[in-house]
Amino acid sequence: QLQLVESGGGLVQPGGSLRLSCAASGFTLDYYAIGWFRQAPGKEREGVGCISRRDGSTYYVDSVKGRFTISRANAKNTVYLQMNSLKPEDTAVYYCAVRGHYCSASRTDFASWGQGTQVTVSS
Repeated sequence: QLQLVESGGGLVQPGGSLRLSCAASGFTLDYYAIGWFRQAPGKEREGVGCISRRDGSTYYVDSVKGRFTISRANAKNTVYLQMNSLKPEDTAVYYCAVRGHYCSASRTDFASWGQGTQVTVSS
């Protein structure tokens, strides 16, 4: 059974950092593109970024460019989302999901969603 588990969320002050983890069981993350998404209360789930399988290219939504970084730790079968210079508007539940080899701008192209991890940015 393919399963993803997100972790690493929490409460952080504006300007702070968090590193989220997306760990897989039942399959090898390195075979897939991995997308990170977030959903704030009352809002639709939106894409944050993605790392492709083929060449490790990364893509980010404009609002997080320069602040968030996605990376792989293949030995740990884990993908990370490093979040720096956090802002209150980054507050959301963060999810990871997989698809084929290439990233996509559409969340409906992704599958095997994890349960999410809460990130709250507040002073």
